[in-house]
Amino acid sequence: MKYRYTSALLLMLLWFGPGAQAQQAPAPAAGTARLTGVVLDSVKGAPVPYATVVLLPATPPDKPLTGVAADERGRFVLEKLTPGAYRLQASFVGYGSRTRPVTVAATGTTEAPPLRLPAAGTALGEVLVTASKPVVEVRPDRLVYNADQDITNTGGTAADVLRKAPLLAVDGDGNVKMRGSGNFRVLINNKPSPTLAKNLAEALKSIPAEQIQSVELITTPPAKYDGEGTAGIINIVLKKGSEQKPNGRISASGGNRNSNLNASLNFRTAKVGFTSSLGSGLWYNPGESVRERTNFDGANGDVASLLRQNSDNYNKGGWYYGSVGLDFDPAEHHSFSLAGSLNGWGGRSDQTLVSRTTRPGGTTSTLDDFVRDNRNRFRGTNAELTGTYTRTFVKPGREWSVLAQYASSPSTSGYDFEQYAGQLVPLEPWQASARERSRGRQPGSETTVQTDFVQPLTKKAKLETGLKAIWRGTGSRAYVDILTEGRNPELVRLPERGTDFDYQQNVQAAYMTYSFGLGKKVSASVGGRLERTALSADFRTTGTGFQRSYYSPLPNANAQYTLSEASSLRLAYSRRITRPSIYYLNPFRDTSDPNVVSFGNPTLNAELTNSYELSYNTTIKTASLSVSGSMRRTGNAIEQVSRLIDPKANVTEQTYRNVAANAFYELNVYGSVKPAKDWDLSGGPNVRYITRRSAALGLNRSGFTAGLNLNTSYKLPKEVVLQAFLYGSLRDPQIQGLGSGNLYYSLGAKKSFWDKRADLTLNVANPFTRYWPYRNTLETPFFRETSEYRAFSRSFRLSFGYRFGDAKNGGGRQRKTISNDDVKGGGSQQGGQQ
Repeated sequence: MKYRYTSALLLMLLWFGPGAQAQQAPAPAAGTARLTGVVLDSVKGAPVPYATVVLLPATPPDKPLTGVAADERGRFVLEKLTPGAYRLQASFVGYGSRTRPVTVAATGTTEAPPLRLPAAGTALGEVLVTASKPVVEVRPDRLVYNADQDITNTGGTAADVLRKAPLLAVDGDGNVKMRGSGNFRVLINNKPSPTLAKNLAEALKSIPAEQIQSVELITTPPAKYDGEGTAGIINIVLKKGSEQKPNGRISASGGNRNSNLNASLNFRTAKVGFTSSLGSGLWYNPGESVRERTNFDGANGDVASLLRQNSDNYNKGGWYYGSVGLDFDPAEHHSFSLAGSLNGWGGRSDQTLVSRTTRPGGTTSTLDDFVRDNRNRFRGTNAELTGTYTRTFVKPGREWSVLAQYASSPSTSGYDFEQYAGQLVPLEPWQASARERSRGRQPGSETTVQTDFVQPLTKKAKLETGLKAIWRGTGSRAYVDILTEGRNPELVRLPERGTDFDYQQNVQAAYMTYSFGLGKKVSASVGGRLERTALSADFRTTGTGFQRSYYSPLPNANAQYTLSEASSLRLAYSRRITRPSIYYLNPFRDTSDPNVVSFGNPTLNAELTNSYELSYNTTIKTASLSVSGSMRRTGNAIEQVSRLIDPKANVTEQTYRNVAANAFYELNVYGSVKPAKDWDLSGGPNVRYITRRSAALGLNRSGFTAGLNLNTSYKLPKEVVLQAFLYGSLRDPQIQGLGSGNLYYSLGAKKSFWDKRADLTLNVANPFTRYWPYRNTLETPFFRETSEYRAFSRSFRLSFGYRFGDAKNGGGRQRKTISNDDVKGGGSQQGGQQ
C-alpha cells in the first residue's frame, strides 16, 4: 500500500543512514528547561518503545539539535534546553514519522502532547513512498512478531501463530518450545490464563488467530514480571477496538484441518471504550505412530524381547471463545477497566493400537500380541474476570495501579478401551479380553491481587515497586472401572486405581527495580523479587498429604550501551523459578497404553535458573538486526524419566523428577530487511549447545542443535499480497535420548477489495509433504526405544473477512493487566486423565 510521509521524514532517513551516523548533531545552547512526552501507536494507542525522538529548529534546515530514545513505555525526556520554539519529531521502524511544533517554557518542565505514530499506510504529507510494518520487530529487550501482518495466519488459531514466531517451535501434537525449552510462560495481554498453564496445547486451539495482534518474546524479563519461565515469556497481545465510531470485523474460514467463524465489535467515546469478540471453530488432526523397544536382560545385557507397536490416531474437536471489555476514564488522571472472557475446548482422540512382542531367537507368542481400541475424551472451560484502576499524576512518569482477577478453569477427561488378546484386528466389544473405563475431573481456580507504583526520582532515575498475592486451588477426582475375568461380565470399580486429591499453591511476592542513567550512553537497572510459595496437598485416596513453604530471592539486572541513535548493546542477568503445575503433579496412572504407564509426581520441587544474555541491536532505515548470545543454567531441572518395571510384560513407566543439571548456550541471529520496494524478508538462524547431567541417573548428555526461521512477503498490484514461511530444526539431546527435529512451511495469498474492507485469503501448509515424522529416541541401561509420530500436516484453508464501521484511529490509555507467569505448564495430554 502507499503511504504519505512528510519531506522531513525523508531528511531524517538520510540523517540516520549509514553515512550520516558518524555525524554529530550540534546541540542547542545549554539551558535549564526540560521537554517530556510520550510516543504512541496511532491505531492501538499503545506506547511505541524505544522510538527515536529528535528536536528540530522551528524552521528549516531540518538538522536535529538534540535527540533521545524513548523508554519501554514510550516516554522521553529532553534536557538542558533553551526556551523557545522548536519542532519535535518521532519515528520508529514500521511507522511513519510525526512532527509537531512545540514551545519550550522558560522554567520547569514542558509536557508535549502525545506523538501518535501512524503505521505505514496513513496520510501525512504529499510525498508518496512505499513501506510496510515489519512482520518481526527487533527491540532491545524483546522480539515482536506482528501476527496481523502475516496473511498465512488468517483463519488459523494461536497454535498456528506461535509456530511462526521466532525462537519458538511447535510439534505435531501442538506442544510448544521456546529456545529449545518447555520452561516458559504464556500470557494473554500480559495476564495469565489458568487453562494455558493446565493444558497449553489444547488451549491454544481455542484462541482464533484473527484476534491476535502480535506475539512478544521476552527472553530476560525484568523484576516486575513474576519469576516463572526459565526460557522467557511469550506474551500474546490481542487486538483492541478503535477510539471512534462503532467498528468491527466478521470472518469465516474453511479447510481440511480447521474451520471457524469469528466476529468483533468495538467503539470508543471520549470517556468510555467497549471491545468484544466472539468465535467458534472445529479442528481435525489425524496421525500415525510407530514404536520399537528393545529390552535387555539386566544380568548380562542380552536382548530379552522386542516390542513393536503401531497405531492410527483420529483427533478432532472444537472450541469457542468470547471476550468483552469496558474502559472508563472519569477524569484526566483516573482510569477504570473491567474485562471478562470465556473460552472452552473439547474433543476426542480415538486410537487403534496394535502390539507385537518377539522373544529371543525370533519366537513369538499370540499371548503377547493384542490390539486395543482407545477412545479418549477431554473438555475444559476457562472464565476470567479482571478489574483495574490506574492513577496517574501531574508529574510525568508517576503512576499507581491496583489490579484484581478471578479465574475458574475446570476440566474433565476420560477414556474407554477394549483389548483383544492374541489378535491383530479388533473384534466385537463383547469378545474383549480386557476392558477399562475411567472418568475424571480437575477443578481449578485462581485469585490474584496486585498493586504497582512507579516514582521518578531524578531526571534519569526512577523506582518501581509492587506487591502481589496469588491463591491457586486445583486437584483431581478420577475413578477406574475394569472387566474382571471369571467374576462378573460387568465393569467393576477399583478404588486403588482412582485418585482424589486437592492441591493448594499460594504465592506472595514483592519486587523493586531501580533504573538510572550513567552519562549519555549508558542506562541500567537493578532489582529483584522475593517470592514466598506455600504448598499444601491432601491425597484422600491414600490418606496422606503435606504442607511446606519456601522463599525464593530472584535478582535481576541489565545495562544498555547506546552506540548510536540506531544501535545498542545490552547485557542482562536474571534468576527465574519454575513451579510444577497440575500436569506434572497429578499422580493418576494413565494406562491407555498397557506398555507405557505415565503419571505425575506430587513431590516435585521448583526449578531455579540463572540466565545471562548479551545482545546487539541495530536499525538502519527499514532494516533491523539482532544478534544475541545467551546462557541458561538450571541445577534441579524437572525431566521426564522412564524406567522398565516389568521386563517380561514389556511395561515401562514415565513420570517427572528433579534429576538433572542443564545448561543451554545459544547464539541467535534475527533480522528484517526490504530487498526491494514491495518485498519484505525476515528471519535468521539459531545454534544451541546443550549439556544435561544427572548424578541420580548416571547420565551425561551433550550436543549441538540448530534451527532456521524465514518469513517473506511480496506486494503485487491490485491489492494482492503473497507470503511464505519456513521453519526447520535439528534433533536435540534429551536426558535419556534424542528429541525430534521439525519442518513446517506454508504459502499464502490475499486479495483485498471493496475499498480494502474485505479480503479473501488462501493458505496452504506443507503442500509437498504428506506428513512430518517426529522421531524420538529413548535410551536406558535396560531398554532402547525409538518412536515416530507422523503428523498429517498438509492442509489448505480459504478465509473471507469483512471490516465495517470507522476504525481509523486508535488510542486511549494503556491498560494495566495482571501477569501470573510463575507456573510450569503442561502440553497436550490426550491419553487419559489430566
